[in-house]
Amino acid sequence: MGTTQLESVPEPKYWHLKNVIGEALDSDFSVGEVLPNERDLAARFGVARATLRQALEQLELEGRLQRRRGVGTTVAPPRVGVDVSTGRQAWPGAAQDAWQSFDCAKAIPPAAVARMLGTGTEDQTYALRRLRVSHGHPVAAELLYVPVASVPDLSAIDAPSGPSRARAVLRELQRLDLDGQDRSVELGSARADDAKELDRLPGAPVLVVTTRYLSQGRTAAVTVATYRADTCRLTFGDTGDVEISHPVEERRAS
Repeated sequence: MGTTQLESVPEPKYWHLKNVIGEALDSDFSVGEVLPNERDLAARFGVARATLRQALEQLELEGRLQRRRGVGTTVAPPRVGVDVSTGRQAWPGAAQDAWQSFDCAKAIPPAAVARMLGTGTEDQTYALRRLRVSHGHPVAAELLYVPVASVPDLSAIDAPSGPSRARAVLRELQRLDLDGQDRSVELGSARADDAKELDRLPGAPVLVVTTRYLSQGRTAAVTVATYRADTCRLTFGDTGDVEISHPVEERRAS
């Protein structure tokens, strides 16, 4: 990255610097490369470190940079496309599924999920934890809730625990006829468990995508996927059908 004169620029210094650094990221750096430290960058551009931090923070908000603990500031990979349309329909675990399953246990789902599933407040479901990874780094964490009634042929012998049980639940879902699915998106903040999996601080901005899978006139499964807001972009397919919901209103209604 070369130097630039900022004194005569009418826009805020940090904003102009942000654009200059952004152009350099496209031409001089590769994904995952670590940027020089703040002291060297500030000296190179002839700006105060506070100005530099503002520019870097803006680039991080735009998903161009990532700050990784113990590593430093690195060039972020391209944003992951999150298809929120309902044009393409498939069960979780089907071909082209980008998620990796790593655990499965029986658990009582949150009240909002139980209502979607039509289960009782004390009824347990299979809860699968899954991750979506891009360029070797997790960008989303998902909980897939499957009522026991949706996979009646699942046995403890076939699926004792953990990843093997997750694979068995996904396999049994494929046996059902998928009648349709609907999806909603809301802004939220990362809970402690999601933040740990996504290498973010609790409370970091996230996008929460909830999908309901329908089979034989009932809800057969529900997924709640939490995406890092700085690593994803929403795509709407050909139909553009998506419901944008507000978390505050949803909490008031529950």
